[in-house]
Amino acid sequence: MSRYRSRPRSTSNRLTTAAIAAVACVCVSAAPVDAATGTDAEPVVSRGVTIPAFYTPPAQLPAANGTLIRQEPLPLGVSLPGLDGRPLPGTATRLMYRSTDSSGKPVAVTGAYIEPSAQWKGDGPRPLVAVASGTMGQGDQCAPSFALQHPLTASEETLSIAYDNLAIYRLLATGAAVVVTDYVGLGATDRLHTYVNRLDEAHAVLDAVRAARDLPGTSLTSGSRVGLYGYSEGGGATASAAELQPTYAPDVQLAGTYAGAPPANLTAVMKGIDGSALVSALGWAINGFSQTYPDLRITEANLNDAGRKALADTSTMCVGESVVRYGFTRSTAWTTSGKSVADIIAAEPRAQAALDEQRIGTLKPSGPVRVATGVQDDIVPHGQARQLAVDWCRKGGNVTYEAVDLPNLGDRILTNHLAPLLTDQGTAISWLTDRLEGKPTVSNCWTMPFQR
Repeated sequence: MSRYRSRPRSTSNRLTTAAIAAVACVCVSAAPVDAATGTDAEPVVSRGVTIPAFYTPPAQLPAANGTLIRQEPLPLGVSLPGLDGRPLPGTATRLMYRSTDSSGKPVAVTGAYIEPSAQWKGDGPRPLVAVASGTMGQGDQCAPSFALQHPLTASEETLSIAYDNLAIYRLLATGAAVVVTDYVGLGATDRLHTYVNRLDEAHAVLDAVRAARDLPGTSLTSGSRVGLYGYSEGGGATASAAELQPTYAPDVQLAGTYAGAPPANLTAVMKGIDGSALVSALGWAINGFSQTYPDLRITEANLNDAGRKALADTSTMCVGESVVRYGFTRSTAWTTSGKSVADIIAAEPRAQAALDEQRIGTLKPSGPVRVATGVQDDIVPHGQARQLAVDWCRKGGNVTYEAVDLPNLGDRILTNHLAPLLTDQGTAISWLTDRLEGKPTVSNCWTMPFQR
């Protein structure tokens, strides 16, 4: 499949209708996309969207993880003038920085830093929160930093809504600075996004902190506390980062980590998303892991023409159009044998072993962590997220576990997964803000036998 150019897609009435509805709902006009200056690279076009040349990595990367490669001003798509002349919620900078992928090789990662206009009123210097976004897709036009500039990207070919911007803006309102990572390959145009790869994502999160500290002209100091915030894919990224911090980034001390709806056990998650509105996430996972792990390429070998087309198609999609195009498809329709993708992987010991290596919960997390999961979540299943909290408790982690108990809002249509994102968001930000202020927290692991 081609990573660098996307073929024109036929117009779908359903996609057009969805785009119009999204415009009406979000009330934000999709801005035209201009190529960024500062590099000589030819801009990439993904599903009709021009990706600024800024996102094309250079041939040579710095030696140290977290080192800034380049930076430029980033206009926020939603911004208001403040009474003191500073924009609200803050001033943003687009970043590219060096990280290390799961193969141990250097990789360029993009993202954004936002210096808040709000004053930090807590104890100590202004803190920093690294935000790991939830699932946005696999096309470069879906990148979280791109979504900060274009909260809605809607056309006949693509549909991306920056739903995590709400959490980012709420964090900025507390006076905390925010750095957002685009993960490996989402935004940066040299490779596919390695979706839910725990090593790639943890490294990208931790190196985003280092890059923000390296950025000149910010109000951050060596004493700035650091917190991590993520939900869904982002919850898995922050959970993994909390586990790997002691060995990968000992210089990044964590005051607190929020991991909402973390995909800690990918075998269970695959079964949850298969046949759901978000079945395209199977395609993103297969694409990313096949790029990195040869033992997981067995899945591609078992695909029929429809399956191969779906993988190629989803590789440039955002969540919006993927739901319209592939929602509620079962992976049995993509395989030559009629078996599900999960069953094919389970039958291949090496492939299953490679997937098992992605399990989160085998290491004690660094610092206080808060795990929240909706008890009705059928996309990122509640049971495996709860198990992560149990695993961490058994390892002596400082764990705050929250089971978000809401009514069943519809089977496998994303509502049971997205509702806790919104209903728990205020509590999650308050918990993290307390950690950034230096307030202690006590583990509630003792309540696990009594919690759902």
